[in-house]
Amino acid sequence: MDESIIQQFADMKEEMRKIMSLFSTTQGKEILTTLQEIKQSNQNIEASISFLTAQNDEFKKKIEHLENQAKDDRRYIAILENKMEDMQVLSRKANFELKNVPKKNNETKEDLIEMVVCLSQSIDCKITRSDIRDIYRVRGKQPDKVNTPIIIETGSTLLKTDILKMGKSFNKRHKAKLCAKHLGIKTQEDTPVFLSEHLTVKGSRLYFLARDLSKSKAYKFCWTAYGKIYVRKNENTSIISIKSEEQVHQLLLEE
Repeated sequence: MDESIIQQFADMKEEMRKIMSLFSTTQGKEILTTLQEIKQSNQNIEASISFLTAQNDEFKKKIEHLENQAKDDRRYIAILENKMEDMQVLSRKANFELKNVPKKNNETKEDLIEMVVCLSQSIDCKITRSDIRDIYRVRGKQPDKVNTPIIIETGSTLLKTDILKMGKSFNKRHKAKLCAKHLGIKTQEDTPVFLSEHLTVKGSRLYFLARDLSKSKAYKFCWTAYGKIYVRKNENTSIISIKSEEQVHQLLLEE
């Protein structure tokens, strides 16, 4: 073989070796750089995860604190609501209501007082004008609702209790129940009227729900006394004081 060709072949091999060596060195540096970048990236990710974990723990603590605070606030609100309810019941202890009484044109307090005095004579529980501390007809929320309740504040709880008792007794003794004519009203005389305690908004709601118990026939008795609501299954069972809507629902489920 020609020596020049052999020399060219040898030079080419040397050149290729140098190129491969240079390539290997460059590639190694690039790989090392890439690995370092990956390592740094992993470290940054770990740091971010640690930060987010710590932040999440902090949020959990804050949420737990807020939830506990909300529970305390609800308990405190419930206490205030119960105190307010007790105050309202106390303020109404000498009051009673007349419901479904036909309204006169240009009705005055004097008209209302005459109705109550006439009613007291009808049920044989006479009261005088001086026994009535205040009297008014509730304003209706709906324009077409005319026969709204009449609230009567008497001079004592005993007098109020006697009126309600005698009104109930009258309805038991007479086939013709209390109606407008027993209040001295000359028009719509047969309109039925009803005597009841002056309950609070909460009390009225509980009484409405408690009557569902008696309608279900599981409880024979349902009544109010001094602004409180009571139910009883029968003559041989204990009296239950209704204090919340949840209690009524639970009693219905226990039937």
